[in-house]
Amino acid sequence: MAIRSLITNHLRNNSYCHKLQFEARNLFKSLLPISKASTKYKYIHSSSSSRRLETEILRLKSPSRVLQDWINNGNKVKLSQLNLISKQLLKSKRYKQALEILQWMENQNNFRITPGHHALMMESIVKVNGLNKAGEYFERIPGSGSKKAASLPLLHGYVKERDISKAESFMIKLSSSGLLVTPHPYNEMMKLYMALSQYEKVPLVIAEMKRNKLCRNVLSYNLWMGAFGEVFEVAKAEMVYKEMVSDENVEVGWSTLASLANVYIKAGFVDKALLVLKDAEMKLSTNGRLGYFFLITLYSSLKNKEGVLRLWEASKAVGGRIPCADYMCVISCLVKVGDLVAAEQVFAEWETNCFKYDIRVSNVLLGAYVRNGLMGKAESFHLHTVERGGCPNYKTWEILMEGWVKSQKMDKAIDAMKKGFSVLKVERCDWRPSHSILMAIAEHFEKHGNFEDANHYIKAVHGLGVATLPLYKLFLRMYLNAQRPAWDILKMMEKDRIEKDRIELDDETSALVALNS
Repeated sequence: MAIRSLITNHLRNNSYCHKLQFEARNLFKSLLPISKASTKYKYIHSSSSSRRLETEILRLKSPSRVLQDWINNGNKVKLSQLNLISKQLLKSKRYKQALEILQWMENQNNFRITPGHHALMMESIVKVNGLNKAGEYFERIPGSGSKKAASLPLLHGYVKERDISKAESFMIKLSSSGLLVTPHPYNEMMKLYMALSQYEKVPLVIAEMKRNKLCRNVLSYNLWMGAFGEVFEVAKAEMVYKEMVSDENVEVGWSTLASLANVYIKAGFVDKALLVLKDAEMKLSTNGRLGYFFLITLYSSLKNKEGVLRLWEASKAVGGRIPCADYMCVISCLVKVGDLVAAEQVFAEWETNCFKYDIRVSNVLLGAYVRNGLMGKAESFHLHTVERGGCPNYKTWEILMEGWVKSQKMDKAIDAMKKGFSVLKVERCDWRPSHSILMAIAEHFEKHGNFEDANHYIKAVHGLGVATLPLYKLFLRMYLNAQRPAWDILKMMEKDRIEKDRIELDDETSALVALNS
């Protein structure tokens, strides 16, 4: 559904593009193998539902072989069709397949490669082969038009990696080549400076845009305003807003007013923030939900329950199903303003209408119960979600583990920890449990002399990259007191010290290491 809606939104009013879309779909049907077990490629020629088509797209494994076979059989393919397919694959995060198609296109003699193709190629290379290879590809691109199109994905890659040195050097190269003709690269640099808390550099970027007589867009003004807000320079942020209002090239919308409100919130100007948020509400439309939930989040930071509920009800005027992420947002905001009852009501509404039980939604409410010390309610709620078909993820077990540690139900906490670790084996995630919880469980193992579980525990924590010096010291003492060898712990400590520079031995630890050696 996501791919279909994406294409529909972009192509709705363009008859040529409708034709292109139809041809691309037919080509997809021809490209996709019916069975993996088949030694010869067979092709789907009959029409199928869009859901079947989307499923088959995601099954695409070796597009270049299929494309070549298609050509060898006397069929034709258009560059525009393959670009459309590549975009769909990129949107569905099938980066290797997208890159394979784009490389195949470049190896054909009958295609006239466009700047748009080079932009797609750059995006794919960044994802698959990394920034160094992407930089090498950029140097080989012919023509200023194609270089200009490919420059933004490469710069975005530097910004995403927060590589300020390469980003700034690349901007200098683009400037000397006359390729900085839109606000987008400058916006990328401002986003990088904001992410690195180098707020003082944002006005310098704006100054350079003005020197080069480049128009600012809405994002430019929002970032400029936000930079002043981060250092509490409210008057300068207001100056930016006034300049934007007088700029005929941009229109002040909800996002700008929300940015200004955020400046006021950070500076503690609550009344001004509320006035601006009211104006922002007037700019919202029923064409999308993003603005509603952005403002809901701001109202919650002001502890304004009425604003949260008002915007939540207003957002329902937007067509289509309300996504789980929006339910999670409003439940979290209602918890933040201290209205658990309203949060439960919104959750019940989601539970009534959901097609698939997304455990992430219930985790928001589960966390609220635990943080408020309502462990009995949290346990009952957890059982309810499982009965309804929810599949606990690592976050579910982390929430319960913390709750049971705080309520001194250590057996339950350890059971939750084990289940959480088992989930981590199949889920790719970045789990960072708090140090206090990690130490509490380790102290329980030490107190009860549970060496088997302690050994599994320290290995799992080490594997997650969250083992600390106090944790290692505790287990060294535990093994020393029981006169047990601690070779595994010493090896883990040494690995952390050498590879990750995370462990620096103090005198106490050095003595424990010596006694355990």
